[in-house]
Amino acid sequence: MRIIAGEAKGRKLKSIKVTSTRPTPDRIKESVFNIISPYLPVDKGLDLFAGFGGMGIEALSRGVRFFTFVERDFRNCRIIKENLGLAGFQDRALVRKEDVREFLLQSEEKYDLIFLDPPYREGLVGDTIKLIIEGEILNEDGIIVAEYEKELEPAVPPGTELLTERHYGDTGISVFKKEE
Repeated sequence: MRIIAGEAKGRKLKSIKVTSTRPTPDRIKESVFNIISPYLPVDKGLDLFAGFGGMGIEALSRGVRFFTFVERDFRNCRIIKENLGLAGFQDRALVRKEDVREFLLQSEEKYDLIFLDPPYREGLVGDTIKLIIEGEILNEDGIIVAEYEKELEPAVPPGTELLTERHYGDTGISVFKKEE
């Protein structure tokens, strides 16, 4: 895992091999950032089901001013903090060891860019986006980037508009914004 572009380009990030967490492959990460580049930079980002933090750290490298990482596994939270240090972004981030659903139900913050990559086979994308929209966590011009198992492609959640979707092998990527 490495940072592809921006101020920390080329820096290698850590991961844990003995885990069910699967980092987003570099070619998919690069494609995602090509898609969302017109929306960057922004002030605040949120990485839900953050894993090792690769997507949020890439966004920080590309100019997002501050990122919040939400991950329930304490080992992954430790790796995210280490990766933030390796990239030099520890002062531009907050790592929350918390269940995503609980975080979204309690959050009073609004975000411009939200990544979500829930565990495969659990079908959490639609429900998570519904919580984001109902909780008014996404800013008016903000976007949500969802990564999921292609065969479990979510329906467009109420209150959102699908901007684009792409497939890479067994991985699907959808980008949503608030419905106008």
